[in-house]
Amino acid sequence: MNVMLLVAGLMAALIGLAHSVLGERLLLGPLFRRDDLPKLLGSATFARRTLRFAWHLTTVLLWGVAVMVIVLSLAPVNPQSGCTLQVLALTFAVCALVSLIGARAKHFSWWVFLIIAVLLWFGA
Repeated sequence: MNVMLLVAGLMAALIGLAHSVLGERLLLGPLFRRDDLPKLLGSATFARRTLRFAWHLTTVLLWGVAVMVIVLSLAPVNPQSGCTLQVLALTFAVCALVSLIGARAKHFSWWVFLIIAVLLWFGA
């Protein structure tokens, strides 16, 4: 078992859970109580639904990646899985950079993404 990959997968799953729960409580809930949401296709309800499913799709994708990484942690790394893990590591590194710059380092996700990227890279 590759412990670095296992930890990276578990971290991705946890950040996905945190994203959904905290995003719903701290961002979407308060946002949806406002009366001035834009009307998408003529409806503020459609705008709310679009924002909610788009928000939670991120969690679904993180969980999918987490499961894939955890499964890969259970077998020896081969050239194909190593390449996949390196692509995921670079993807998480870019996520860290975007979060760092976009939120001016105020949002903690950048360092979690960076840790996951490092674990994936060295786990590969």
